[in-house]
Order: sequence, then structure tokens, then C-alpha cells
Amino acid sequence: MEGCRKASVAVFNHVDKQTFLHKVYPLRKPAVLKGIYLGTCTSKWTVDYLSTTGGNQEVKVHVASVPQMDFINKNFIYRTLPFDVFVKRAAEATHEEYFISEEEKYYLRSLGEDPRKVMDNLLIQVTGRKRVILFSPQDAPYLYLTGDKSEILDLNTPDLEKYPQFAKAQCYECQLEPGDMLFIPALWFHNTLAKEFGVGVNIFWKHLPSHFYDKTDTYGNKDPTAASRAMQILDRALKTLEELPDEYRDFYARRMVLRIQNKLYSNHI
Repeated sequence: MEGCRKASVAVFNHVDKQTFLHKVYPLRKPAVLKGIYLGTCTSKWTVDYLSTTGGNQEVKVHVASVPQMDFINKNFIYRTLPFDVFVKRAAEATHEEYFISEEEKYYLRSLGEDPRKVMDNLLIQVTGRKRVILFSPQDAPYLYLTGDKSEILDLNTPDLEKYPQFAKAQCYECQLEPGDMLFIPALWFHNTLAKEFGVGVNIFWKHLPSHFYDKTDTYGNKDPTAASRAMQILDRALKTLEELPDEYRDFYARRMVLRIQNKLYSNHI
């Protein structure tokens, strides 16, 4: 992987609940947890078992011609398939029946489209192998974000002429094997690439006290209420700056950025 500065995700073996809560969780950094007993699912959830047990209830899936799906420009289509058909197709290298191409890729978000972007997350790799690359919230300025999604899809060979600031970001990488868990703290950006057919289960929970969240936000999809208000104020401020000529708008926008930076830096000293 070229471009960003590389780092490895910390690995912890045979972690019990107390060790996780007192030694891993407080670090607020990604961590791979190995050797935790998950029951029989790691061996039982085969393609045949899932397709037989899951039945033919229809599910909505993403279908793309490439493994990396672009959630900004939508390089995929939505299609509906019976669950058993979806599982069998997802496990195939090439398809006799397909929507786009013989080598199209499938992805199922079984709990909906919205990522739990402000919640802590345990990604449990039940079967299959997966590469995961993560970025700290502090590196957000280097990720060329639209909303909470990065424009940079190809992390192996990023276009540094188009995205020069990406070289300043630090990439935390890990490989998940069947039975591994990955702790992903809230606000950390992550990019996943399945090495083969597999099943992953996500468990989300709210990290902050309840009063930080919108009371109507059951699943933690929204920003904390204070952050949401701040973004709305910023949007109004930027709209107001549009009333000025270009030279003045540029000058006062830079002053706003400096005031935000100085305030944040002073709070961390």
C-alpha cells in the first residue's frame, strides 16, 4: 500500500471481559481480539448451511463490478434476491447468472443502509478473511471526505497527484481471520476488503452518556446533538460569507479556520 504512513493494529490474545474493559477499551484505538470462543458458528456457517437455513426470503443487496464500492459516486446497483440465491452467488468466483458481469461482487447490509457512525463497534469475522484499513479521526483533513465517506477508493495505489494530502495520513492495517474480532472506536474511518466469501457480524453500542445523543436517534446514526448544532451554525456562517466578494470571502474564511484550530489546540495543551 502506497501513499499513507503505515501502522499495524494492536493484537490481543484470549481477552476476557475485564481485560477488554480495563486495558483495551480505554485506549480508544482499534484492536484485534483473537482466541475468543464464538461457539460453533465459525465452522457451522458454511455456504450450504446459510443458504438452507436462511431460506428464500428476499433481501436487498449491493451489486458492483469491482470489490471496492464507492458510496459517494455509487458505483453499484441495488438488486433484490432470495437469501439462498444471494449466498450462493456471493460465494462464486464467476457467475452463470448475473446483473452486470460474470465477476460482479455482492454485499449485504442486513440491518439497513445507515452506518452507526458515532457508535463503538465490534466487527466479528465469523467466516472468511478480510483486510481492514483504519484511519484516526485526527487524520480526517487528509482523507478528502464528502460527509463521512472518503473519495479515495484505491488504497493500494492512491492517486497522490489528485490527493496529495493523503500522504500525511496514517493507515492502520490488519487481516482478520475466522473467529477474530476487531474493535473499531467511534469516529474511526475504516475500509474493508473481503479476501473470500465470508460472514461478518457487527455489534454497536453508544460510547458517550445518553444526553449527548438525539433522543430520537435509536441506532446512533446521527451526530451527537452538540456536533449537529455546531455544523448547522457553520453552514449558516459559510452561507453568509458567500455575500462577500471572492477576496474578502477567502480572507475571512481563513480567519475562521485559524480560530477553530487555535481553539482546538488550546484545549489539548
